[in-house]
Amino acid sequence: MSKRDFYEILGVNRDASEDEIKKAYRKLAMKHHPDRNPDNPGAEEKFKEGKEAYEILSDSHKRAAYDQYGHAGIDQQAGGFGGGGGGGFGDAFGGIFDEIFGGRGGGGGGRSNIYRGADLRYNLEITLEQAAHGTETKIRIPTMEVCEPCHGSGAKAGTQPKTCPTCNGSGQVRLQQGFFSIQQTCPKCHGTGRYIPEPCKSCAGAGRVKQHKTLAVKIPAGVDEGDRIRLVGEGEHGVNGGPPGDLYVQIHLKQHTVFTRDHNDLHCEMPISFTTAALGGEIEIPTLDGAAAIKIPAETQSGRVFRLRGKGIKGVRSHTHGDLMCHVVVETPVNLTERQRELLRELDESSRDNNAKHNPRAKSWMDKVKEFFED
Repeated sequence: MSKRDFYEILGVNRDASEDEIKKAYRKLAMKHHPDRNPDNPGAEEKFKEGKEAYEILSDSHKRAAYDQYGHAGIDQQAGGFGGGGGGGFGDAFGGIFDEIFGGRGGGGGGRSNIYRGADLRYNLEITLEQAAHGTETKIRIPTMEVCEPCHGSGAKAGTQPKTCPTCNGSGQVRLQQGFFSIQQTCPKCHGTGRYIPEPCKSCAGAGRVKQHKTLAVKIPAGVDEGDRIRLVGEGEHGVNGGPPGDLYVQIHLKQHTVFTRDHNDLHCEMPISFTTAALGGEIEIPTLDGAAAIKIPAETQSGRVFRLRGKGIKGVRSHTHGDLMCHVVVETPVNLTERQRELLRELDESSRDNNAKHNPRAKSWMDKVKEFFED
């Protein structure tokens, strides 16, 4: 099958300049790259075709041979893509594909390795009262700051970092493997594009030193377990002038002696005496805003829940307060005197004649047990 004309493939005239050829190839590569066309098998062929055309026309010697002899003039020297020349296939990958797929190109002292600083997390433990009403606190965190003696250069005072001779300051090196050109981080400068002959003694050439800083953190009212507060720009410093990361303060609630929290609702156990449960009465219970009174009706059973509306917590994203759920626990009396025991025996004997009336739950349970064994 005969090959198409390289100029036709790229859509340029035969007198096109190097910049015009490069722009045409960039446009073609972006349109037909296989990664951008996973469901179009024909795109890969067009991509390869354009890649071959660019490899020839971007090299002045190969282009001259092609202009004079056509495809026959470059078949012998084409051999495998990636040969010689400053405008060959290696440069195509290193320059154009860096631009197309997110790289920042070579040159410029490691600009391809400008990185945003890492995000950090700080675990902050607060009380339930602080979470409900909000508070402001200070935290002390470790941080990497610019080394003052070398002003972040990493070099000893009076000296300067030098351009890496391995990558010529690009921070990247290319390895040619037949048809493909692989770009990777320079092993000598680790992507910075520079090396330091005489490192700074304070930071050992890192340009940064470990320190601590104190930050004020405002805790909004209503935060809950696991909520995060973001402090923009308080994370690690970026690399090679990159922006800093953020600090996330993660909230953890201390265990409370009275309440447990369920979203915006609060729960507590409320022990009451045997007498109060039987005869009824009024008791006082604590809330986050002070004490509150609850009327206990006569014949209250253990496990009954009393709801105090609006006595819970107003969440960060809520418009109303939650409720306080009081769970009644009838407490069996202990350390009884002999007289108290006699009174309880009298009560028990007086209720035996009509046990179903005085202890309906026990009667219902015994009936179910009898049915179970009869089956």
